[in-house]
Amino acid sequence: MAAKFRVLWARVAEDDLVAIIRHIHAENPPAARDNLKKIESRAASLDRFPQRGRVVPELKAQGITQYREIVVPPWRMIYRIMDADVYVLAVLDSRQNLEDVLLHRLVRGKKSL
Repeated sequence: MAAKFRVLWARVAEDDLVAIIRHIHAENPPAARDNLKKIESRAASLDRFPQRGRVVPELKAQGITQYREIVVPPWRMIYRIMDADVYVLAVLDSRQNLEDVLLHRLVRGKKSL
């Protein structure tokens, strides 16, 4: 039997999920509920074999290999495994440029300091 990991959500990932669901809910409440269930279910499934997610390609190209992702179309759930914990770090629209999103977050974070 595989070891069980704790799946923990970073605040920014929770904020991502809330924004996604609110956006969908404005147009289609049933779809919002379905998407929420799918995303939460896939995140919870990381408690076993979290290594199954691929290394984030854009980061791997830069030599950064500790971040993984699973895709819940059209969303990318980015996470990191540390010891017996899996940290969900972001839920992003796969149609967006990852580098742009991360740069925006870094710049926004500096302004709030």
